[in-house]
Amino acid sequence: MFSVIVIALLGVFAYITIYRTEQSIQPLSKKVSGRIGQLWNAANLGIRDHKYLRAERALLTILKFDKKNAAAYSRLGMIYARQKEYKDAIECFEIASSIHPGASTLHNLGLIYYETEQYEKAALAFENALEIEKDLAARYIAYAKVQEKLHHPKIVVEALENAVKLEKNKQTINLLMYAYDANDQTEEADRLRARLAKLVMPEGKPKRVQQPRRVIM
Repeated sequence: MFSVIVIALLGVFAYITIYRTEQSIQPLSKKVSGRIGQLWNAANLGIRDHKYLRAERALLTILKFDKKNAAAYSRLGMIYARQKEYKDAIECFEIASSIHPGASTLHNLGLIYYETEQYEKAALAFENALEIEKDLAARYIAYAKVQEKLHHPKIVVEALENAVKLEKNKQTINLLMYAYDANDQTEEADRLRARLAKLVMPEGKPKRVQQPRRVIM
């Protein structure tokens, strides 16, 4: 199931670091800084309009000015992932994380590792992301799913318990309930079933936990 919901959060997490560019580079002349600003605008418009070649060219030009621009590498990784060019995406996210090991970049790297069935590497990337930022249920859910692939049911349960602490909604509770069932924790699973039966969702659009989806943007 998880294999069909992997990529969409690449955009969510990549946007978090998009405006950190100036913080990660050496001071530049006003002329060069202005040019880089124009290139970022072009890259963002290209991504928004799905004109990935234009966006790619803009980002590569930024990297000619600043070879250690983690945000540019992260955005390139997102572009390649959307086009299912996973080898290039991994390379870009690895470079970005080596320059600036941000939680979003590491999480995106984990998503691509998961998509390419490199589960051990995916688990490590998610673990590193969680060491930096622990307040998103999506990170724990992704970590739980890769641990499920690695046949570590106890770690799956622990990760989803943490997710439920952050997102006490029907979706996360269901995930944890199924994990309890798979781990033969019948009493805990039954307790959650009872909890779900009493859970009244608010009218209108239900709250949904942020989690990776395999929708190439």
